[in-house]
Amino acid sequence: MFENLNKYHIVLASQSPRRREILSNLGLEFEVRVLPDAEETYPKHLTGEEIARYIATQKAERYRATMKENDLIITADTIVCVDNQVLGKPENEAEAVGMLKMLSGRKHDVITAFTINTSKRSECVSVVTRVKFAELSDDVIRHYVTNYKPYDKAGAYGIQEWIGYVGVESVEGSFFNVVGLPIQRLVNVLMTF
Repeated sequence: MFENLNKYHIVLASQSPRRREILSNLGLEFEVRVLPDAEETYPKHLTGEEIARYIATQKAERYRATMKENDLIITADTIVCVDNQVLGKPENEAEAVGMLKMLSGRKHDVITAFTINTSKRSECVSVVTRVKFAELSDDVIRHYVTNYKPYDKAGAYGIQEWIGYVGVESVEGSFFNVVGLPIQRLVNVLMTF
């Protein structure tokens, strides 16, 4: 099905085990290539999708120097936005608990931007999914944070984990976007390369 990609060496530039799993389930062969962590900072005037797109593009730029002629490099970044406030990855338990309390009983946007780069072409796409959490008790929040330690997840949660089962009331848009890679959109763009 992906004959158009045979000319490329596909590289997933991400440490996320969830992105690796999603991409592997397509049946594509790819290499995971991760450069040392970069700061995920952005200019303060950016908002929502602009932030995710900026960070995903900055990640892609870090790989330009190591890109080979036939490389096709995929980068991505996911953020959570509630009331125009961006929730990144929590640094500790208190921050994770605070984020989940902020999301409790409310809708928020999960935005993932991905880039696809070759030596001849660059694409950046962002996808927004709206998620609504039920009211989460302090016990539910503490149980999740204590047992699942969501410190590598934007907004302090993984929808595919326990908190998603007990706390998510609705998802408007791509479920896989919330997991970290809007695979349907990624496939559509890959088919054009």
